[in-house]
Amino acid sequence: MNLILKLLLTALAVFVLANVLPGVTVTSYVTAIIVSIVLGLLNLFVKPILVIFTLPITILTLGLFLLIINALIIMLAGNLIEGFAVSSIWTAVLFSILLSVLQSILYSLLKEDKR
Repeated sequence: MNLILKLLLTALAVFVLANVLPGVTVTSYVTAIIVSIVLGLLNLFVKPILVIFTLPITILTLGLFLLIINALIIMLAGNLIEGFAVSSIWTAVLFSILLSVLQSILYSLLKEDKR
């Protein structure tokens, strides 16, 4: 249940950011749900492989290259999903940063007191 709620919150964040950022388009909320699922799968399977292959440049840039990897994952999702588009790599970087911030805010609302 928690996973479904997190997917829906991520879809909400994607939909909000698509309406705020120029250069990011999402046609419907159903597309935003599909984007959140695909981003989760890409982050689960593709991102670790990219991180391992680019480990030297990631260490050299003190981890800042991970922003580019995140942007590449978002651009790949834009190529895979009909109805979701990102105009440039810099828009994808900004989208990635804002999505992470918005997700952390929304996920913090889910946390329960463990008393």
